[in-house]
Amino acid sequence: MPPTGPRAVPSAAPPWTYFIGSAVFHYLGPAFAVLLFARLAPLGVAALRIWSAALVFALWRRPWRTLARLDVEGRRTIIAWGAVLAAMNICFYLAIARVPLGTVAAIEFLPVIVLAALGARTVRNLVALVAAVGGVYVLTGIRLAGEPLGLVFAFANAVLFAAYIVLAHRTARRLRGVSGIEGLAAAMLIACVFVAPVGVWQAAPAVIDPVTLAAGIGVGICSSVIPYVCDQLAMARMARSTYALLVALLPAAATVIGIVVLWQLPSLAELAGVGLVVLSVALHRELRPPLAAVKTTLSQEDKTKCDT
Repeated sequence: MPPTGPRAVPSAAPPWTYFIGSAVFHYLGPAFAVLLFARLAPLGVAALRIWSAALVFALWRRPWRTLARLDVEGRRTIIAWGAVLAAMNICFYLAIARVPLGTVAAIEFLPVIVLAALGARTVRNLVALVAAVGGVYVLTGIRLAGEPLGLVFAFANAVLFAAYIVLAHRTARRLRGVSGIEGLAAAMLIACVFVAPVGVWQAAPAVIDPVTLAAGIGVGICSSVIPYVCDQLAMARMARSTYALLVALLPAAATVIGIVVLWQLPSLAELAGVGLVVLSVALHRELRPPLAAVKTTLSQEDKTKCDT
């Protein structure tokens, strides 16, 4: 019998709806963070983001229970995910403190293209991938100009973002008895430990500044709770290559937020970029296994259940 009631809502909603929620908050959070740089150093903002998100997840999901029931391989995956989350946030904030956000976003997308290409084995999907790359290029206007150290952090963040997608997808699909959100909560708890050595002193001024502290907590919820939860709900129901390609919607989401919130009207070139991104999503089709393979898998699962 299919689930009914409140629990049926996440199952019934299409996975792309969760991704839209992630895309919107993915840029609202950094927008708030940039405003905080006047009050707090980038590493302090990154630390507050992770700690506040970890606190929300701790109260909601009790991640220590998840860590306790995982096997050795599962714990290794969560620890790796937590380390990646901490390093990714640190590199991202150090990058946007030195390099324009559009450039960082463009660089961040480059390794994701590789992930999408690994799953794009049809002409239609390759055309979609080319359209996505073209759209992102037009929207962000990649310019390798700026502070060299900022570019180093931007490229490091890009590699870590690709690793985040791989580890998050592996958790959502492969860890038995652990949902993607539970794995995320556990990883965020681990990230607190990794970020502490570089973030404690930078975040200390927020303790005596209630406005900065509240803003930092808001950044954590907008940047690491809402979008990451939406990511997990989407990843649990779509292939990694599909998710990687949909990341191309992030610059389009930034354009929409700029119009609605900041009244930044896009140029014709930027509108063309949005159109290319939308075209790429419309063209892309997730590869499905042959029907015979599905029947074989189901038969093996039934046999395993009978044997146990």
